[in-house]
Amino acid sequence: DGYFYQVVRQCRYSSKDLQGIEFIDSYVFNQAEYIRFNSTVGKFVGYTEHGVKNAEAWNKGPELAVELGELERYCKHNADLHYST
Repeated sequence: DGYFYQVVRQCRYSSKDLQGIEFIDSYVFNQAEYIRFNSTVGKFVGYTEHGVKNAEAWNKGPELAVELGELERYCKHNADLHYST
């Protein structure tokens, strides 16, 4: 009963070269991903009607600038930790 909301943030490391890092930020509601930011694509992409509307708005607003900075701040900053384990 109720609703389930989840945000999943991932850094995908394909090589030790920092150019091979991908940041993905997924938004899930009731087990269905409705919007995703992918640093390789460089913008939000919606997967449901609600997600498409959010993606259009977020790609024009400050949310996009925040997400674009996460690859550097969140993934590249922690790359040494990832490779040392």
